[in-house]
Amino acid sequence: MINDFSPEILDLNTIDEARQAMQDIRCTDAGIKIMQDKALFKVIKLYDVNSKAANILKQTFLSKGGEVAISRHCADLSKETSDVIIMATIYQYKRAIPVLKMQPWKLKQIAEILTIMIKEV
Repeated sequence: MINDFSPEILDLNTIDEARQAMQDIRCTDAGIKIMQDKALFKVIKLYDVNSKAANILKQTFLSKGGEVAISRHCADLSKETSDVIIMATIYQYKRAIPVLKMQPWKLKQIAEILTIMIKEV
């Protein structure tokens, strides 16, 4: 049954690769523009993030459909910092970044870092 549709996992790493994959199946230019940022999932690790900031980071990305792995110590603030792993599509990063820019605890700086990192895609 799996052979009926010739399934294939696409390893898309750049916007250009995502665009090309959609052009190959004859998506419209308008459709490609809407979907291209949703086709790329990126995982970014940050080190020594303030635990309060890590909690806000997690809440922000959850509200946009992404996820952030944080230390269990962030829940009770028993440790001052945590490494974090952000998991989201480029689309979700672009929706979360403006919210982060308005937050305390160096989240504006984190937003600037994320902006630079996703531009490199």
